[in-house]
Parts: sequence; structure tokens; C-alpha cells
Amino acid sequence: MRSHPTVHEVARNFSAYVDRVAHRGERFVLMEGKRPVAELCPVAPEGLRLRDLPDLLASLPRLSPEELADFEADLTAIRHEADPIAPRDPWES
Repeated sequence: MRSHPTVHEVARNFSAYVDRVAHRGERFVLMEGKRPVAELCPVAPEGLRLRDLPDLLASLPRLSPEELADFEADLTAIRHEADPIAPRDPWES
């Protein structure tokens, strides 16, 4: 079984894929045609340690340069459109 199976392939062999994820820690990117649509991966164990953060971040999907530019543009637009909230003194009654 490959690491980028189709959704249909995973559906036909679901228990085998879940077994590989649960017992071997494998992860799979599910494809529809040439487009990734989902990821099947182990759940993070409770009690993750801070030293595990770099590996966790490295395992996350990466944005393409175009997606990153679009995301940055969206954030900039939101910042310009949002009404600035005046800071409030929490001790004022």
C-alpha cells in the first residue's frame, strides 16, 4: 500500500490502513485524482512534551508559495478591515 492512496483504495481496505496507522505510526495523504483531500494519521498521544514540538511541526502539511502569499494577503486584508478595539483598563469600574 502506498503513502498517497486514493480515497476509494482506503475505503476498500479501511481496517488495514487503520491498523498500519495505529500500530506502525504510518500516515497517509488521501487523494482524489491528483488532489490531496484528507490525511489519515495517528492521534497525538496525551502528554506530548515540548521537545516533541519540532517533529510535530515538521509533520504538518506545508503551504505552497502561492498558498502562502494568498494567506498573507488575506491576513493583511482582515487587519485593515477590522475595527480596532480600543484598549480598556481592566481596573476601571
